[in-house]
Amino acid sequence: MRRIKDLCKEEGILRPLPLSECPVHLGERNRVNLLALGDVGMTVLIGLRLLGSDVISSIGICDIYEPNMDRLEQELNQVRYPFGLETLPSVEPVQTEALFDCDLLIFCASKGVPPIGSGGDVRMAQLAANRELAAHYGRMAGKAGYKGMVAVVSDPVDPLCKAFLDASGLLPSQIQGYGLGVMNARALYYAEKDSRFFRYRAEGRAYGPHGEDLVIADSIVDYDDSVSAELTKLTVEANRRVREMGFKPYIAPALSSAAISILLTLRGQWHYSSIYLGDQKRGAFLGIKNRMTPDGPVYEDLPLPELLFERIRQAYHNLCELG
Repeated sequence: MRRIKDLCKEEGILRPLPLSECPVHLGERNRVNLLALGDVGMTVLIGLRLLGSDVISSIGICDIYEPNMDRLEQELNQVRYPFGLETLPSVEPVQTEALFDCDLLIFCASKGVPPIGSGGDVRMAQLAANRELAAHYGRMAGKAGYKGMVAVVSDPVDPLCKAFLDASGLLPSQIQGYGLGVMNARALYYAEKDSRFFRYRAEGRAYGPHGEDLVIADSIVDYDDSVSAELTKLTVEANRRVREMGFKPYIAPALSSAAISILLTLRGQWHYSSIYLGDQKRGAFLGIKNRMTPDGPVYEDLPLPELLFERIRQAYHNLCELG
């Protein structure tokens, strides 16, 4: 049995950077800014306004197309409970120069999603275009002396987190990637439909990126490698099945990976997101069950069977090479 903390040793990283210093106000109301209001950003915005009144005071929205900002300011602020039953976070347009005047920045910017019918790993096809975009805003965050948290939602989440980190000079604990939540949700979906995977609902875990190197473990109590591999394949291909129907699969990721998981982060509750494991020279953002604490993020570090550990190690190694 080995643990996640052994990954760094396997990669020759003897002194990982500490995941310390909580960058948000846990359990309190935070100012949130959201960059880019495409399909994903707009859906994240809806989820945060409806579900986040306990930990969000306001949501600033920023987009290169100002009419869309004006439209969403009107429409989202007109989503309300009747009779004053509950006050939802206000939605306010924010200009680029005020983007980092917040406690949490949600990065949904992208230079384009491959068209319906594209083959291969669509997320990785976006890496070349979006890496420089993430680095650009990373440099802006560094120049602004930003002290809050960055939640990266754009694809591919994990390499873009690294690009943002390298360009910004921010602390690793200030950046997390939000892509793994939907993979856990998709695995749960299949576990409800097929009795072969039923153990995942109570005993399963998800690790790694939300692409081809995803690791789904059917059970951490009694791990079955072949069953886990099958469930992983179904989970990875769920994205493609929606695209084959002629639709962009953005609703579940925007809500499960982003809105819900970000709110759990702000509440200090367990969730799935990517956190940095490495030093200043080598490392990667790895998706794992974790939670934010006053001292920064902490991850679940269970003893893992050798076959499962090797799958996670390979995913981590591949992410390091992408960095």
